[in-house]
Amino acid sequence: MARPLVAVVGRPNVGKSTFFNKMSGKRIAIVEDTPGVTRDRVYADCEWLTHKFTLIDTGGIDPHSDDPLLKQMRRQAEIAIDTADVIVFFTDGKQGVTADDETVADLLRRSGKPVVLAVNKIDSPKQLADVYDFYSLGMGDPIGVSSLNLLNLGDLLDQIVSYFPEEEAEEEEDKAISIAVVGKPNVGKSSLVNRILGEERVMVSDIAGTTRDAVDTRFKDGDDEYVIIDTAGIRRKRAIEYQSLERFSVVRSFAAIDRCDVALLLIDAKEGISEQDTKIAGYIDEAGKPAIIIINKWDALEKETNTLDKFTKDVREKLKFMEYAPILSISALTGQRVNRVLEMVKSVYAQASRRITTGLLNDILQDAQQAMQPPATNGRRLKIYYATQSVTNPPTFVLFVNDETLMHFSYKRFLENRFRQAFGFEGTPIRFVLRERGKDEEN
Repeated sequence: MARPLVAVVGRPNVGKSTFFNKMSGKRIAIVEDTPGVTRDRVYADCEWLTHKFTLIDTGGIDPHSDDPLLKQMRRQAEIAIDTADVIVFFTDGKQGVTADDETVADLLRRSGKPVVLAVNKIDSPKQLADVYDFYSLGMGDPIGVSSLNLLNLGDLLDQIVSYFPEEEAEEEEDKAISIAVVGKPNVGKSSLVNRILGEERVMVSDIAGTTRDAVDTRFKDGDDEYVIIDTAGIRRKRAIEYQSLERFSVVRSFAAIDRCDVALLLIDAKEGISEQDTKIAGYIDEAGKPAIIIINKWDALEKETNTLDKFTKDVREKLKFMEYAPILSISALTGQRVNRVLEMVKSVYAQASRRITTGLLNDILQDAQQAMQPPATNGRRLKIYYATQSVTNPPTFVLFVNDETLMHFSYKRFLENRFRQAFGFEGTPIRFVLRERGKDEEN
């Protein structure tokens, strides 16, 4: 499931950004005592107990201001309210209930979203009595907190996560392979989804940005079950307008990558691979997801001798970090080679799920070290004593060594290539974790 979106809203200067910074663990939002400092939505992935969610900071809502900047901030907050799963309504306990608080409360009631009312700046138990006045807003039980001093934030977070859907049991039982279809706007993601599903389940348009949210569709192909996720196009940050739902759509698209089993990166054959394609590919790789690079609109490309070879070479040069990903040229419009997509999805997912026995793994490791001796630095040579596979998806191997600082990137790449020659792992990244023997080998 996607991470729930939690929007922090309220009038200016009530401490929203201070709370956001405490939760995110770093200073992302600018905090000052001047109203209107946070002009745009800012988001960060957070975790409370076993719950993961995306927290969104917004500019203050000044309902009656005609100032262009404050009106834009109000619009941004309204977009956050429309997109959020849970809303945290921040108020100022020192100032008490204001007319603007009442206006914001009315706005939130009309949204129909779960709202948690936080009364901020309650810095001592003596001020708890000030919280009771906020019952007049009709937003449920107010929770007195101090973002600055971290008082009662646990109670606030408990209330927030109580509105999250139950997902653990469902995820344990769900054996369907989830597929995220990602890429820039207008590369044919929805067309591919519709072609795979064999029906018009996702709206298709030539206008970039038609898909505003990640759309999950469950289906079966023979005995195999899948969940395919159609996502909004991911544009460059500077190309996204402030007053647009697109910023949140991009958050959902990246969240779809985080929760998928296999990512399909669509590239427009007519446009070729771009810098933005490279950035999206980088995110997929960093997330450790199996991937297939799909060149769409192949039918619209004028062909010459070795056109496919030239295109493939260009992709490999620009996505060197993703050499493991297979490349498939298709036409979602005509259906050309679309039937191969699910076959490849099954294949790369199986590769990512492979578990290698410790004995076989160490045989290959020993052969690799005999073929190329580990590097030496300042007279000290790296020694790799043994290896074990810790997890799958992606396959991750723990190497026990004498000194992890002696491991050079080039030798790690050499080991990766040897492991791939021996075990395959086509379509999936693999990871190495170094542990010095004698240290806590279980952590």
